[in-house]
Amino acid sequence: MNKIRAILVDDEESARDVLQNLLVRFCPEVELIAKCENVLQAVEVINKENPDLVFLDIEMPNYAGFEIVNFFSKINFDIIFVTAYDQHAIRAFEIAAIDYLLKPVDIERLKLAVDRVQQKQNIEQQAQRLSILSHTLEAKQLKNIVVTDKGQQHVIPIDTIIAIEAQESYCTLHTTGKNFVASKNLKHFETLLESLPSFIRVHKSWMINKDFIQNYSKSDLSIHLANGLVAKLSKYKKADFEAEILS
Repeated sequence: MNKIRAILVDDEESARDVLQNLLVRFCPEVELIAKCENVLQAVEVINKENPDLVFLDIEMPNYAGFEIVNFFSKINFDIIFVTAYDQHAIRAFEIAAIDYLLKPVDIERLKLAVDRVQQKQNIEQQAQRLSILSHTLEAKQLKNIVVTDKGQQHVIPIDTIIAIEAQESYCTLHTTGKNFVASKNLKHFETLLESLPSFIRVHKSWMINKDFIQNYSKSDLSIHLANGLVAKLSKYKKADFEAEILS
């Protein structure tokens, strides 16, 4: 099995040492070829060494980790971000489908992230996903989400999502264009989109974008949406739903 040639980038020496020790002990498939203190140093090493993988801290002086995208015309290496950021940032990573590790680094999560790199699931469309991450972190506003459907990643503008329908551990995202099936449960999307007032949970199997409501039937508790879509309304959420649409 080929080694994964990696560098790690963190302005704190102790954090670099901790991650290096974890990689040596638990990820022997990773060959650490350099440790860097900042983004500019990392750019120099990347251009010289052409690594497969970069472990990249987010919060560093001068340039934040995600700004590394600005130094390359093409990102041809995998990135695993390492962060002690708040929930907004974590949501940004989830939305962009970018792999990340939380400090202090969990060993099993580290091994899983490295395994994903070995399977080469990350590098396709990475520049696009990094752009989404960067915009979300800087603007603190969600515009797009990345969804994997049948092994292909799709960037979906949030304002095109009509509703999200749950089926067991999968969800169908109904949009103004085509539909996408994601292997995530509805709670995952509810958490991602909780800062957007247009999205409301109306049933254990449905979350809708109220901007696409066309009419609502009190008698059979159904919500008629754009594109002929009909969502169910739970009797337990009826009062909250009516308050939302009348507000």
